[in-house]
Amino acid sequence: MITKIPITKARINLGSIVKRARLKREYFILEKDGYPVAGIMNIDEFEDYLDINNIDNKNKIRKSFLEYKAKKTRPADKLLKELRK
Repeated sequence: MITKIPITKARINLGSIVKRARLKREYFILEKDGYPVAGIMNIDEFEDYLDINNIDNKNKIRKSFLEYKAKKTRPADKLLKELRK
């Protein structure tokens, strides 16, 4: 759920807003004079967002997907055996 809230009200209720974002995975858009200026979200989702938007990670994901499509993969148990050696 996305809730828009004036930044002044958010400042007063910051603890409860953060708790709702963390536990209930709610999103908050903070507004100043009716314009969106910032957002509050769960840290796990934010870290995922950062990972997805990292150019290096995008390239690694793309490369891995191409290797998968080219059938250049192997079962996890074989990989684990190699790593244990």
